[in-house]
Amino acid sequence: MKRIGGLFSQTFSKDNLYQAHLDARQGKRGKRACFEFEINLGANLAQIYAEIHNNTYHPQPYFKFMVYEPKPRIIHAPAFRDIVVQHAIYRIIYPIFDRGFISTSFACRKGYGTHRASLYTQKALQQYESSLCILKLDVRKFFYSINRQVLRELIDRKIKDRRLVEVMMLFADTGEPLGIPIGNLLSQLYALIYLNPLDHFIKRELAVRHYVRYVDDMVLVGLTWDQALFCKARIVEFLRDRLHLELSKSTIQGIKRGVNFVGYRTWRTRRIIRKYSLYKFSRKLKSGNEQSVISLLGHAKGTDSLRYMLGMIKVAPQNIKLPRSYQKIMKEMGL
Repeated sequence: MKRIGGLFSQTFSKDNLYQAHLDARQGKRGKRACFEFEINLGANLAQIYAEIHNNTYHPQPYFKFMVYEPKPRIIHAPAFRDIVVQHAIYRIIYPIFDRGFISTSFACRKGYGTHRASLYTQKALQQYESSLCILKLDVRKFFYSINRQVLRELIDRKIKDRRLVEVMMLFADTGEPLGIPIGNLLSQLYALIYLNPLDHFIKRELAVRHYVRYVDDMVLVGLTWDQALFCKARIVEFLRDRLHLELSKSTIQGIKRGVNFVGYRTWRTRRIIRKYSLYKFSRKLKSGNEQSVISLLGHAKGTDSLRYMLGMIKVAPQNIKLPRSYQKIMKEMGL
């Protein structure tokens, strides 16, 4: 495997740091941290540049808080200056690693996402008879269980520049023996890197034709019952021996039952959003939260749930102003 060197100076050049600042401020122009950073933009970028090049740079302490949906998680929110540094790294190394990812790893990649993952899964289900099976797996406490030494070894396989790797690993530290912070831009890429060997193992050694992953949720389609049991056993071994991870849950079920994956219940001929998403939509509609209502409609676009949700809007007492695209859909549906 070819390793790439000479990236430190490219990543932390003055021009790339400035471009990284432009990336970091997207969606944050109204935030106080972004405003304060930009008041003295030149001086702040110069300070970051100097600290990194004289090896004194270290991320500031995270602001930590809990979120409870869809499950309880500790979020590590970095300081704005550290977001800029992460974007500088991401701009250079993302294309290098992305070339090695399989085409059916859908999370945290440009042009991918839950919609494409769900559509791919449905098309995969359509390739097989209903008597065959789906194997669905997910990793136990994935982000909290990542072994940083293994992560570093995987990064070292691609990046020869040790100074760059040292800075990258600063954003993997949580202060605990295991795990990486949830909330960092680079953590999304690290998650892709960490499970990439598993992706290639499943596709190449297990020769599974239709396999899809979104973060740590995996679906293998078109297996016999015995094949599903065999694949599960081999994946358990690979996770344990190579990545020091273990499964949280696993299910084997017939294709005709469909699969619950990336926020959708998916069968060969139809897709609907999860009940919790419908409950959340109803709650946001009652409160008149227009932005959330439109966002959830976007989640349901292309599914059989959309007609039902638009019907709810039509009879709702709240006045929700929909984009023209949804107004057109309602008219076509006769709502």
